[in-house]
Amino acid sequence: MKKTIREIKQHLFNETVPISEEELKKLQQDQRKGVQQLLVTWQKQQRKHIEQKEKYIEMSTYENQLWQQGKSFIAGVDEAGRGPLAGPVVAGAVILNKDFSLFGLNDSKQLTENIREKLFEEIYNKAEAVGVGIVSAPEIDRLNIYQAAKHAMVQAIEALGMEPQHVLADAMELPISIQQTSIIKGDSRSVSIAAGSIVAKVTRDRLMKELHEVYPQYGFSSHFGYATAEHLRNLERYGACEAHRRSFAPVRERVRSANPEVG
Repeated sequence: MKKTIREIKQHLFNETVPISEEELKKLQQDQRKGVQQLLVTWQKQQRKHIEQKEKYIEMSTYENQLWQQGKSFIAGVDEAGRGPLAGPVVAGAVILNKDFSLFGLNDSKQLTENIREKLFEEIYNKAEAVGVGIVSAPEIDRLNIYQAAKHAMVQAIEALGMEPQHVLADAMELPISIQQTSIIKGDSRSVSIAAGSIVAKVTRDRLMKELHEVYPQYGFSSHFGYATAEHLRNLERYGACEAHRRSFAPVRERVRSANPEVG
């Protein structure tokens, strides 16, 4: 008796029990349209899995070189939130071990929110250590955004709870005594930096959703503080709040426009 299409679907997409070559041949010979459609979907998924595995191996090059040098604890660090007009800049630092594998890791900006959230949980569950650094809007105004981003990244490294033997940083030279490598576009070239990028992005997005509860008039939960048309309109209407970066020109100009006496 033939399996139902529902049973075939459950078997095909059961990751714990891979389908055998013999079973696959039988399905390819099954004339039912529903079965053939399932096979097309399954084959696409398999190709995507292979691509993600190859990408992961490619992005592990820096880590593998350092592991071969005898360095066990390598931290990847990245930040999120340099561009927005409001909210903190957040950094994530992650130490992965040699046995770690999480296919689909990439620059957080290249991933959907749903995938970022899933990877975020996996990183926290499987990584050797995770650290987060947060620098507020007033501190950004005091330090400037470049220095604030550096400061957040150093905070994240210090929050790991263990000292890494080497740091891989996304396009940044950090004021630390630990040996480091600055990698241009590191969030798409290093699995450790990509993991840090996801931790930073998800943490910051969650903080902006919390800020939305305090300042709902700005729409922080949808644009996360970036200079969208909606955000600029709300800045015009309500002025700046405590979460805004007043040293940023679009905010500064609107504060001055609403209060001409402000220098």
